[in-house]
Amino acid sequence: MIAVCGEALMDVFAGTPTPTGLALDARVGGSPFNLAVGLARLRQPVALLGAISTDFLGQRLWQALVDEGVEPGAVRRSAAPTTLSLVGTDSGGHPSYAFHGSAGADRDLPLDALAALDALPNALRALHLGSYTAIVPQVASTLRALVERMQHRCLIAYDPNLRLQVEPDRTRWRAMLDWMLPRADLVKLSDEDLRLLEPGLPIEVFARHARAQGCGLLIVTRGAHGALAWSRHAHAAAPAQPVALVDTVGAGDSFQAATLAWLAEHACLSAGAPGGLDADALHALLRFATAAAALTCGRRGADLPRRDAIDAALRGA
Repeated sequence: MIAVCGEALMDVFAGTPTPTGLALDARVGGSPFNLAVGLARLRQPVALLGAISTDFLGQRLWQALVDEGVEPGAVRRSAAPTTLSLVGTDSGGHPSYAFHGSAGADRDLPLDALAALDALPNALRALHLGSYTAIVPQVASTLRALVERMQHRCLIAYDPNLRLQVEPDRTRWRAMLDWMLPRADLVKLSDEDLRLLEPGLPIEVFARHARAQGCGLLIVTRGAHGALAWSRHAHAAAPAQPVALVDTVGAGDSFQAATLAWLAEHACLSAGAPGGLDADALHALLRFATAAAALTCGRRGADLPRRDAIDAALRGA
């Protein structure tokens, strides 16, 4: 079982003008929610650890989890409202976000919510956290306690997935990344996030720093320029897969879901294992994950692919 920790919310896209306003297209989302769904679509046992509202939007989020086959036993139901993320995209399909949810249900995760993990139907093999719920109170302290509890007992994965609209203080994001580097078996971040955290710092310099801090496997995604990976003793690069771009919403989540699924399929979903990958394995992992991300970029919103779609894309590459 992989436990994905963090927010579930509604991504709201602008639709066509109406006589009295504007049509809106609301879709289930949130980076950890997307990742959990993506893992389920890749045939991996997965649970979401987070809080979902009991309002009508929360009911839709809950039903989507159940329909996709995500284990809901670690989900806390909250009377707080569902957070809304208003999503706009530019001409290149790159999203911008405006979040409405400072008192949303996704922040209602006290320490005692961790007890639900003990009741999951399968043993915990990996733990993923990231995005803004790893930064904001009170969720951040709960998730840090979980990492401390599970370090060396299962694979720990982290994706900062910066959302400065929620928390504009970059020092808090840097502090969390610095805290995670010696505790994580896998850190995945985008080159955009790295530029926001460390302006002007070359990727290779950050990679050396991450490995020196103890990070087992570092992956940096670079959008249309592909992705780079460093394990303890190897390095690899892979180009982006060609795609008729719709938008990039959910591409990073798709990449991370595929990465964790690849590790599971290759008996590397355990503490310490990703750091031992050689260059050939790293390249195969990146090729699989970039294919998944490309499929998501060809769809509107965070519509992550299923396993057979990735296989078909790789056969056609």
